[in-house]
Amino acid sequence: MLQGWIQIGITLVLIVAIAPIFGGYIARVYLGQKTILDRILNPIESLIFNLSGVQSKAQMTGWQYARAILLSNLAMAVIVFLLLTFQGALPLNTTGLSAPSWDLALHTTISFITNTNQQHYSGETMLSYSSQMFGIAFLMFTSAATGLAVGIAFIRGLTGRSLGNFYVDLTLAITRILLPISIIGAIALMAAGVPETLAAPVVVPTLEDPNISQAIAIGPVAHYEIIKQLGENGGGFFAINSAHPFENPNGFTNLIQILTMISIPTALIHTYGVIANSRKQAWLLFGMVFILFVSFIVVVGIGEYQGNPLVNNLLGLQSPNFEGKEVRFGWAQSALFAVTTTGTMTGAVNSMHDSLMPSGGFITLSNLFLQIIWGGQGTGTAYLFVYSILAVFVTGLMVGRTPEFLGRKIEKNEVVLTSFLILLIHPIFILIPSAIALAFPDQLAGISNSGFHGLSQVVYEYASAAANNGSGFEGLGDNTLWWNLSASVSLLGGRYVPIIALLLLADGMSRKQTIAMTTGTLRTDTVLFTSVTAGVILIMGALTFFPVLALGSVAEAFLIARGG
Repeated sequence: MLQGWIQIGITLVLIVAIAPIFGGYIARVYLGQKTILDRILNPIESLIFNLSGVQSKAQMTGWQYARAILLSNLAMAVIVFLLLTFQGALPLNTTGLSAPSWDLALHTTISFITNTNQQHYSGETMLSYSSQMFGIAFLMFTSAATGLAVGIAFIRGLTGRSLGNFYVDLTLAITRILLPISIIGAIALMAAGVPETLAAPVVVPTLEDPNISQAIAIGPVAHYEIIKQLGENGGGFFAINSAHPFENPNGFTNLIQILTMISIPTALIHTYGVIANSRKQAWLLFGMVFILFVSFIVVVGIGEYQGNPLVNNLLGLQSPNFEGKEVRFGWAQSALFAVTTTGTMTGAVNSMHDSLMPSGGFITLSNLFLQIIWGGQGTGTAYLFVYSILAVFVTGLMVGRTPEFLGRKIEKNEVVLTSFLILLIHPIFILIPSAIALAFPDQLAGISNSGFHGLSQVVYEYASAAANNGSGFEGLGDNTLWWNLSASVSLLGGRYVPIIALLLLADGMSRKQTIAMTTGTLRTDTVLFTSVTAGVILIMGALTFFPVLALGSVAEAFLIARGG
């Protein structure tokens, strides 16, 4: 037990050490300050802007920024959908795979363009190398860069700057952040045993009978794996994702994957501190989220270490919950990975979330509901400040002070947009389709568990889609017309409606006049206000989603405790 907690502790220390350094680098990139890569990348970026006709100094309004996102994402989605549709006629199809069904191709395209990577297919048996590299991996870069651009634009707006230019922000996200780290990370993963090859699957005789052959899938995995984690994408090259020994062969690769998936969302809080010249507030917000993150890890870790009491009774001793886990990772690394992947909206898994104890299901679902521990690529940081704005408004009402954030008044428009973001969008795209699926279980099928766990299965599917996470309770038979199309609605709504609202909110804040700080100003860089923000986050999440958790994970925990 002690060894497991020490492993978790070392990882947490590394996270705290890396975040401010990486956050400062991202701030320098978007502030146009000197970086170590300038000599190499400045000419390349200038060439890209000249060939594409992008005016790098041109600024966009909130609507213009949103329109650029929608149009560019639509164009990329059409290209990838056609690539999947004509997969059978394209090269690098070593096993002669045909095209997926139209609804699966549509869901897959939407899933990856929205940075969700929810998979209703098995990668090694459904997609060719062309589809994986030129379709899926391409979207892993562009969708992650889109989210990062939105986060930067939101930070600019909050601090009174213009939102910037989406095409410039997108390019910088790829050339300065995602691509350099992916190159280094892919080399590290290859050195640690992750394959990177265009060779066909290896056919070998089985151990049971040498006369029977088995095909072992391989492929260009290493470069795919690093952007999967760094971009908070999460979609696996293989069906079992980071539990597969070719995606995640050992403890070293597991550490790399955890650090890369959490690096950008943790760093962006410090990026805000640099851009806003408010390092203290950044550290307070970082500390608040870090405490919640550690608390969630402890809850899941204790549950997985103590194991299932029904199994313990059969064994006559206490044993960790090893169902759905890889022995090379054990309970500790599985618990840490589960909380990290759902907290960062990455969605990769090194164990099966369907096999988590009820406390693990409770926490992973809570992460998907809250979206700020640490949240999605760029958008998670934006949501954190949305909660801060709500906390300013609520606190201002309680103490009779004018609600202000960073010297700008919080008025009706800001309250409407923040309430819309937190209280309406997310629940709509989770609870309504969940209610429909649960109301017609026989007709829609796919629900493999009855009772409380079955409810969590369904809600998790739509929460994962709406939160742009992609992980799932994989007992659900989700490759059907209903699940592909209904999940696509949640994918699109959970991605683009909040992005538009965030950009409009940031645009409005950027246009406000700064008000001088007085004795009546509510300071937002204090421990007290940060504590109030944490309370607002938990209360909002509890009020909206606790009934679902009570009928799912909480009820399942009581059932197991009673020996049911």
